[in-house]
Amino acid sequence: MLVIHRRIAPQALWAAELLLNFEARSKSRLRCFSADGEDVGLFLERGQPPLHDGECLQAEDGRVVRVCARPEHLLHVTCSSALELTRAAYHLGNRHVALQVGDGWLRLLDDYVLKAMLEQLGAHTETIEAPFQPEHGAYGGGHHHSRHGDEDFNYPPKLHQFGVRL
Repeated sequence: MLVIHRRIAPQALWAAELLLNFEARSKSRLRCFSADGEDVGLFLERGQPPLHDGECLQAEDGRVVRVCARPEHLLHVTCSSALELTRAAYHLGNRHVALQVGDGWLRLLDDYVLKAMLEQLGAHTETIEAPFQPEHGAYGGGHHHSRHGDEDFNYPPKLHQFGVRL
């Protein structure tokens, strides 16, 4: 098994490739297979941003492994004005949808409910197959509720303590 623990700077040459969708690139622990069929164990530091297309990793045996974003079924969203596109982005963000932002377009994983909402807002949607690289988020650590280790905010999240009356 090819065991990987480290991210490294981009390299001109690599020994293996991992073809991964966005969900798999977001995991710090993953068992998968290289493009050549070799068994791979990914054990990266937790809390890091998702792996990007073209990023390189180093295996325990010294080999360089290149990450490739696997094409996925996406909705490509365009609008007739910047205001409509901004409105579409607002409504998607309000639903915590992973979103790739481009110049005059948005992309998200194909979802018929979100497609209907966007079309109701006046957006044009097209189903495409392409690599998905959404925005990582303004705070860089992903979405979580835990404040463990942050002593200024180390308190239990009362809203998530079901069955407890406040």
